[in-house]
Order: sequence, then structure tokens, then C-alpha cells
Amino acid sequence: MYGKAFAPEYQGALTTLSVNSSLDDVLAAGVERLRAAERAGEPGEVARSGLAVAEAQRRLGRVADADRAWKASYRAAREAGDGSAMAWALWSGGTLARQRGAFPLARRLLGLAAGLGERSGDVVVRGYSLAGLAETGRIQGDYEAVGRLHEQLLAEARRRGEARHTVWALEGIAQMHRNTGSLDTAHDLFEEAAGIAARAEDRRGHAWALRGLADVVSVRDGDTGRALALLSEAEAGCRAMKLSGALAYNHKMRGNVLYRAGRCAEARAMYEQALAEFRAMGEPRGEALSRLGLAKSLARLGRDRAETAAELADLARTMERIGLAHAREMVARAQEEFVSPADVAVVGAGR
Repeated sequence: MYGKAFAPEYQGALTTLSVNSSLDDVLAAGVERLRAAERAGEPGEVARSGLAVAEAQRRLGRVADADRAWKASYRAAREAGDGSAMAWALWSGGTLARQRGAFPLARRLLGLAAGLGERSGDVVVRGYSLAGLAETGRIQGDYEAVGRLHEQLLAEARRRGEARHTVWALEGIAQMHRNTGSLDTAHDLFEEAAGIAARAEDRRGHAWALRGLADVVSVRDGDTGRALALLSEAEAGCRAMKLSGALAYNHKMRGNVLYRAGRCAEARAMYEQALAEFRAMGEPRGEALSRLGLAKSLARLGRDRAETAAELADLARTMERIGLAHAREMVARAQEEFVSPADVAVVGAGR
């Protein structure tokens, strides 16, 4: 039903690159081809090779370099009059904006990309851009608004036999079910996504699916050993491809699993590691979630209650500023568990 996964963002002379190519290899090949196209005065090829450079830099967590690269790709595509390449550059910029927590900008760029993709007849970039819009809404916790879009994109991906996009949609829908308490459904969807990704040789999709599956196994079954084993398997795939962001989220999830098992000292170490990784790549959502896990672990390990109250109050403001509704609810639950009215009074007096 599904063919081997491919990477449509690797274009022009770079179509021979695999979806599983190391990001270091993608970056090296992209820069080499980009320079050659610049020397030859080929703006279309500059745009296409620049897209691969932008995506490699983004996934490696090099935000400033990725920002320069997608903008340069867009300018070259505009010079070439290539609407499809312009759309792909905007998709890359929108995806980077979401990664940086700039959700209004992400929606704007991804919306422009979807429209350009449709007008230029590139159904793939249109689908990727709509998927980006759906993921942006899901991350912010707006499940009602984007749930139907996820289902629509899943149906389209299944119809075309696109393994990579099918896996993405299944994972997004599974995550919404997990966050709303439908753990059995989430488990089945993550398991299906992992199976499709494995058969299609999609290491990135497989790693994310295993991470989701580990989360559900930990919450629903209390099976810490299996959850950690799934995360170790996913981590191997992340390291093979140099997936910095996925690896940081893997470490954050390992912290979650250890925390649920009452292994708070080990959880603290994992949250600290993930926090450093997210800060290094300028990923505010991952940073905030790691801070939350770390605050809860430290509270369980005996941290001063007033310090915990102050940290959680700051995190609540951070989640609201970024626009993360589900994460804000998580902070509220932590405040109910760890913060008393007296602690709140102390925090208020110190402001």
C-alpha cells in the first residue's frame, strides 16, 4: 500500500538524497550544489538547493543559519519566477517559525505557502503547508479547530500512498487523543504509525512514533521498562540522522517516564540535559516543557516550596505568552499539586 518514504524537500540536483540521509551529509551536499548554482547563475537551482540547506540547518537546531537560508531560497525562487520553489521556501520558514515558538508568523507563512502551492499546481507543498498549519494548531492545543484538518490530510495521504505524510498525520491525531485521555486509541495510532514508518524506512517518523508509544505505555500501562526501551530505540535513529530537535524531545520524554516511575533524581538529570539542548537550539516550547518537568522533579526532591511556586508562576506566564494552551493546563495541575495559598502569598509579596 505504501511505498518507500521520500523527502520532497530535497529537490533539484539533490533528489538522490534519502529521507534518512544524515543531516550533516544533506548540509554538505546542499552547500556544494548551492555554490555551484550561484556560480552558474541558476536562480532556480539556487532556490531548490537552498531549501535543503535551510531544512538541514533547522533540524540541526541552527536557527539563525536556517533563517538566512530559507529567505535566500525564497529570493532566488522569486528571481526565477518559480512559484513552487517560493512555496517550499515559505513552508521552511513557517516550520522554523513554529519551532521557535512564533506561532502567528508560522501560520502566516504556512498559509502563504499553501496558497502558492495550490496556484502553482504543487500538491505536495500544499499538503505539507496545510499539515504545518494543522500541527501549529495542535501544538497550541486548538484540537477542535485542527482535528478535522488532520483527518482530511490523513485521508489524502492514504489515498496517494504517501507513507511519510500518513505517519505524520497518524502521530498528530494520536497525540491529540493522548492529551485528551483516549489512551487506547492513541496507542493504536502510534503503533500503526511506527509500523508504516518502519516498512517505509522512515527513520524520523519511526523515532517520533516510538516516542509517542513510549509515552502512552508509561501512562496507561505503567510499564517503565518497555517505555525506556522504546525511547532507546528511537534515540538510536535520532543519533544516526543527527536529529537534534527529535533527540531533545526524546530526552525530555525519558524524563517524563522516569518521573512517573518515582525516579525523580534520574528524571531531574534528563530534564536538565533536555533543557540545555533546547536552549542551545533556541526552541522555547521544548525549553518550557523541560523546565516544567525539572520544577516538578525538584519539588519531589525537597526543593523549597516558595521557589517551586515562583518557578511555576513564571512558567504559567511563559506558556501564556508562547500560546500553549495544553501546556498551560499542565502548569495549572502542577500548581495545584505543589503550591499552597501561603506559597502564592510569598511569591506575590516578592514581586
